[in-house]
Amino acid sequence: MHPVPVARATMPAPPAAPGTERQPGSRAAVLPGLAFCAAGMAVSLVLGWLIPGVSPLLIAIVVGALIANVVRMPRVLAPGSAVAAKWVLRVGIVLLGLSVSLQDIAGLGFGMIAVVVAVVGVGILTTVWIGGLMGVPRAQRLLIACGFSICGAAAVAAVEGVTDSEDEDVATAVGLVVLYGSLMIPVIPLLSGVLGLTEHQAGLWAGGSIHEVAQVVAAGGAIGSAALASAVLVKLTRVVMLAPIMTIVGIRARRSGTAARNGKRPPIVPLFVVGFVLAALVASSGVVPEPVMGALGTLETWCLSMAMFALGLGVKAKELVRVGFKPVLLGAISTVVVAATALGGMLVVTGAHGDG
Repeated sequence: MHPVPVARATMPAPPAAPGTERQPGSRAAVLPGLAFCAAGMAVSLVLGWLIPGVSPLLIAIVVGALIANVVRMPRVLAPGSAVAAKWVLRVGIVLLGLSVSLQDIAGLGFGMIAVVVAVVGVGILTTVWIGGLMGVPRAQRLLIACGFSICGAAAVAAVEGVTDSEDEDVATAVGLVVLYGSLMIPVIPLLSGVLGLTEHQAGLWAGGSIHEVAQVVAAGGAIGSAALASAVLVKLTRVVMLAPIMTIVGIRARRSGTAARNGKRPPIVPLFVVGFVLAALVASSGVVPEPVMGALGTLETWCLSMAMFALGLGVKAKELVRVGFKPVLLGAISTVVVAATALGGMLVVTGAHGDG
């Protein structure tokens, strides 16, 4: 997902491969890939409209993965797809902050907020620890840990922004988020019924345990309207954890001497995470008119759908097989740890309040 650097004028440029004479960093070079990702976004939005209850974000990443594994992608699409997967995604994450109301999060109560912090903290620390015991590379297990514990592909992209991660590791983490998060969509409603949870409790559990926002929406909608509202609110509270966790990851990366491929030290906090926090503060202030918020919400869906399609294009089944069984097993363990932590914490909190 890192574009090939453009050679300086004082250095001889290497011979270009046939059909790739344009520099990847040029505006013309990224247009085909961006247009293709925009088309994928449009298809996903239409399918989301035709299939009630299924988010276009989830559809986009699945459609992108299907195309990548069925069709041989032309190299000319690579630069634009990389821009969509990185920069368009970051714009979408900033706009996602407008969905977060700090007042609504406070309304969850101290208990559920503590549960969310525990889910993220326990999920990341346990996944990194067990991944180390299994011999999973450090960068890969950190990507999986944050993606599964915070907010899926967006968190994977955020970690990539503050660490030196290989593109293959990023694609693997995104693929595992799609796999296990999608499996949780029917599993959480089913287990909620088996456990005798109320609709409200099931929603809290779904929001605390499922990886992607889109997957949470799908599971919450399958349980019921009350569950959907609770699930999305808890999930967005997990999304807020992106800011402090990326700050911690950035500080550790700088102290450990980890450098990006361009030789620069990783940022303590990526600018798009700062933008996310500022957007949440703006949304919570209530100063932005509703029509403007609605338009920005639509733009957020477009950006994230386009980015998810681009991330899906990087998910190759052959590469998932090639990375071996360990990351796949680590993803399963991380899913169970996050779900168990969310369930246990939710039962303690709702039990203390006499819910269910």
